[in-house]
Amino acid sequence: MSGVDRRRSHRPGEATGPRLEHDGRRWRIRSLAAARQVLRARGATTQAGFTAEAIPTAFLRHHPILLSDGPGHDDQRRAVGRFLAPAVVEERWAPVMAASADELVGATLEAGTCRLDQLALHFSVDVARRIVGLTEAPLEAMSARLVTFMRQPPFDLAAPHWGRTRRQWASAGLNALVPLVRFHVRDVRPALRARRRARRDDIISHLLDSGYGEADILVECVTYATAGMITTREFIAMACWHLLADDALRERYRTAGRTERLAILAEIIRLEPVVGHLHRRVREDLEVDDREARAAMRPGELADLCIRDANADPEAVGPDPLDLCPGRPMPPGVGATGLSFGAGAHRCPGEHLALAETDVLLTRLLACDVRLDGEPRLGWVDLVEGYTVRDMRLVLGPRPTRDGAVERP
Repeated sequence: MSGVDRRRSHRPGEATGPRLEHDGRRWRIRSLAAARQVLRARGATTQAGFTAEAIPTAFLRHHPILLSDGPGHDDQRRAVGRFLAPAVVEERWAPVMAASADELVGATLEAGTCRLDQLALHFSVDVARRIVGLTEAPLEAMSARLVTFMRQPPFDLAAPHWGRTRRQWASAGLNALVPLVRFHVRDVRPALRARRRARRDDIISHLLDSGYGEADILVECVTYATAGMITTREFIAMACWHLLADDALRERYRTAGRTERLAILAEIIRLEPVVGHLHRRVREDLEVDDREARAAMRPGELADLCIRDANADPEAVGPDPLDLCPGRPMPPGVGATGLSFGAGAHRCPGEHLALAETDVLLTRLLACDVRLDGEPRLGWVDLVEGYTVRDMRLVLGPRPTRDGAVERP
């Protein structure tokens, strides 16, 4: 692909073509239009990503929102909307985000330095736990427990036994079960006890009122807490990396109004989607088109939607798809973030929240005299087939005040 390339999350060895590819076990879809067709094919596909097909559900009374499809999933989405809808984020969660960011950035100013990946972890978990209702355990301890859910052996969803050996499957089971038990005992159960005594306006209280049992609530809490942590934590670090590496973009962001700042963040996450691939299992014959090419998918096949490629599809997003151009024209029905938050029935309901969180924290950080101390370390995680940004060290100076003086910690 020619032209300007400002993307940082290039995965070594990952192919970028062809646009539609079938290897006998799976379809790889790199066209934005074709990927969107698959995601919007209600009833023809089901969730296959995030190891969803390996999660046992026999002991659950309610299908988790991550795994459900059809009318039941639609009902769950509508119920969650009262917590994550854009208007609710602006009216209810904006003050929560502001207070959390002020506290964390204030502590960072006192220290004069921080690891942004750790600061972003604590901030994103703090916001997510308040929405979910996991407020009975200390923030840093809960954050450390949530991180352990990501430690899984590599896998290939299209390979027999996911390409894992028996030893790897045993390791995967242990790596999942131990964090799950700890999270249940130390985070979920105390929250349940508190909300059985007195309901609050959070997701756990809603689930209790809806008749969910303890096991059902545990699975939903893992889903919401880890999803809120993974997407927002990595994106905060990646967005800050772009802004600190580009003086003109940083100054534009610092002086812009909120609408323009969110447009800048939307373009960054289009360019740098945190979840690199989405997977669907085909349940009915499904045909999708990409110009003159066509993918004829059959039941049982895996659809691997390559989001980094789809978001950089010049047929959809225009010339120089790897450049960073806030406000670039997008196809009808496609938002500024591309497919970074999915599309269709399983589109991530936390899109507006993730962008708002990122803006709240970064506006406070960039109001200070801040610089990168060395280059961050880019890594990859198999569970979401996306990037991680680690060892991102910032040095912060005092925050300027309106009269031009400086605010000392």
